[in-house]
Amino acid sequence: MTMPQPLPDQTADNEIDDNARMLLNAVEDALATTSYRDPSPTPLIGDAPPVAQQGRPPMSQGATDASVLMLAGGATTVMVGGTAAVLMYVSQFADPVVCGLVFGAPTALVLALARLAKKAKSALPDEIHNHNNGPVYQDQRNVRTKNVGVWARTNIRE
Repeated sequence: MTMPQPLPDQTADNEIDDNARMLLNAVEDALATTSYRDPSPTPLIGDAPPVAQQGRPPMSQGATDASVLMLAGGATTVMVGGTAAVLMYVSQFADPVVCGLVFGAPTALVLALARLAKKAKSALPDEIHNHNNGPVYQDQRNVRTKNVGVWARTNIRE
């Protein structure tokens, strides 16, 4: 007894089913990806040299602050000057001296505030960062002394 040969349409359907099964298996494998997070803590201080990151080149904190201040000042100047120029062109009768006073006042105010902030920043105490290894005992006491009389006698109270 001989088996009947499959019709050409049935063979194409079987190939499509096999391709669909392979594609479905590939999608399931891709969706079943795993991830691993290392639970060990990252060291806060190490020997590795710093690595330059993308973006601005590495520079000191003072240089970074100055460059940001210059960028902000330049953008402010462009906005103020552009607004004044557009106003004078559109109105056709705006007085350049008056526009300079009106649009220059905010710039002068910003410069005055920046100078005030710089003076206030220098009045702040320095930050102290301590990095200790092992058990450390820190004793910070305030000692008050009082000297009274012709013959000075010191009383120390903690």
